[in-house]
Amino acid sequence: MEAHREKKNKCGTICLKYLLFLFNICFWLAGGAVFAVGLWTLVDKSDYISLLNSSFYSASACILIVAGVIVTFTGIIGCCATLNEKRSLLIVYLVLLLCVFLLEITAGVLAYIYQQQLDDELRQNLKLNMQQKYLQPGEESITLSVDKLQQEFKCCGSHNFSDWRDSEWIQKEKTQQLVPDSCCKTPSTLCGRRDHPSNIYREEGGCIEKLEDYIRSQLYILGGVGVGIAFLQLVGMMFTCCLCRNLKEDLY
Repeated sequence: MEAHREKKNKCGTICLKYLLFLFNICFWLAGGAVFAVGLWTLVDKSDYISLLNSSFYSASACILIVAGVIVTFTGIIGCCATLNEKRSLLIVYLVLLLCVFLLEITAGVLAYIYQQQLDDELRQNLKLNMQQKYLQPGEESITLSVDKLQQEFKCCGSHNFSDWRDSEWIQKEKTQQLVPDSCCKTPSTLCGRRDHPSNIYREEGGCIEKLEDYIRSQLYILGGVGVGIAFLQLVGMMFTCCLCRNLKEDLY
């Protein structure tokens, strides 16, 4: 009877061992995905981040990058601990899983909170950046970001093309430009002197709503990836706890 019980425990330990090993491979791949999403958001979308005064958006991306690195490292420790059946390493692995879980939940919560206050921030800051910082000394990054924004999203001004009439650039320079050249459907030098709908993005509207929709979709991705991987880790923590308990029992 005792031998049967011992054999049953041994089989359970082996099953848990290989289940946890397979989980670690999936978890390691998921860590790469988390890292890639965070890095892509931070690097590829950095032009738009500069138009926002809040650090919530970039903070969520940075947390995912850190989490991705820890996940990769954790996956390696998990594989070593599982194959060697080292209970001390499994405990370290469990603690790291918990840390990553908290990081990714934090990223998801930050993305959700920021999504709630996105409207107010865009309305306050985008118009201010366009009117007061466009083509001003020391604000080259804002200028490039605004030009890229207007071209990529086919929009002109924060709410509409007429917002440019009150810009520091037009009032100080006394230029004949009515809008930046990036408002033009086919950009060319000084094309912004004519604001006819056939020439500029006049009927298409301003950039606030378009940028808002875009950032919201990115936040959904950040939040979804963070929370989704976090709940996957709950499964890993359950497997790890069971394996730790079985290994402890096997010692007696």
